[in-house]
Amino acid sequence: MGVHMTNIRKTEEFLREQFAGCAYFKEHPADGEYRLQHSYRVAHAAREIARREGMDEEALVIGGLLHDVGYSLPFEGERGWEEHGRMSARLARPFLEQLDLGLERVQEICYGIAIHVDGEADFCGEKTAFALSIGDADDVDRFDAYRIYDAMEYVDFRNLKIEDKRKWLREKLDWINWRLGEKSGTETARQMIAEGLLYQRQYYEKVLKQMEHSEAII
Repeated sequence: MGVHMTNIRKTEEFLREQFAGCAYFKEHPADGEYRLQHSYRVAHAAREIARREGMDEEALVIGGLLHDVGYSLPFEGERGWEEHGRMSARLARPFLEQLDLGLERVQEICYGIAIHVDGEADFCGEKTAFALSIGDADDVDRFDAYRIYDAMEYVDFRNLKIEDKRKWLREKLDWINWRLGEKSGTETARQMIAEGLLYQRQYYEKVLKQMEHSEAII
């Protein structure tokens, strides 16, 4: 087992330890399982981006694993979750500095983690293709097949009134069409994100058509 794998294994252990010690996840184990599974899916997407773009695969996988580690800390206020990128970077940095990655790479990983939520960090850095790829890998998972189920469960879609179902679906489709026009850090990420979004769009369009045929014969 080489040094690259060792660093990734250390990162996995750190992530699992942080989530295992989280009081909220102890009370809400399903949320903890989701966050851990999501982190692994993001790491897989990060690896694919790194391989296809010729980036540092080890470092980008580590960034993917740690991008949400801040969820193990308590949030302040109803919108405290918006800080989780910056919180994750602060929590990850001391750990990353113990690995043999080099300070420049640690800085770039932390910056990518910090900006992945809203594009803002609380320290200086450059939005390189590598840094942007951490957020892109997150989006690859967020815009893929599982998130369809997750989004519909979150709004309790089954129990919505028919007009509210149609409204929600139209708003979702409008957002997808907007998001398809946004830029990504690499062409690989753009293609991966677009693939997921187009799948979601096709699914929601089909459901909307069903909802429009659910009340009367026109």
